[in-house]
Amino acid sequence: MNDMDLEHLEAELRRVVPAPPPEEFMARLLAARPAIPAAQTKPIVRVRPSAGFDLSAWLMRWMLPATALVIGALVVWRVNLPGAKAAPALSADNVQIDEQLVSTFDTVAPLASGEPVRFRCRTWMDKVVLRDKERGVMIEQDTPRVEVIPVSFETY
Repeated sequence: MNDMDLEHLEAELRRVVPAPPPEEFMARLLAARPAIPAAQTKPIVRVRPSAGFDLSAWLMRWMLPATALVIGALVVWRVNLPGAKAAPALSADNVQIDEQLVSTFDTVAPLASGEPVRFRCRTWMDKVVLRDKERGVMIEQDTPRVEVIPVSFETY
């Protein structure tokens, strides 16, 4: 279908009026509905604001924005406190990056088409060491890494 056919179909569907449900179905539906006794129905109570001074409306209108303003001012004052200085970032004097081959193996797996494919798998251990002699800090991180390389077979 192209766009013109879809627009024509949608216009036809908008004009169609749905058929009413069968009377038997409506009778069964009404019979299955539980009857609610009049004693269980609760009257609707409408609350009207009092003509006097309403403290909660005054609090909502003035105190909440004022509280937010005070909290915001405290946060800005705390961030810009004169005696507080941010600690300088770590400056690494000595950085060592190393990678070490842990294991290697080959495996064969079939594709969905049934063609076999060889995979060469290698497991590496990456190591990063950062030293800051001024602060006496040494950060060492070891991360394992797996490398999978597909190698295709030539079948005759």
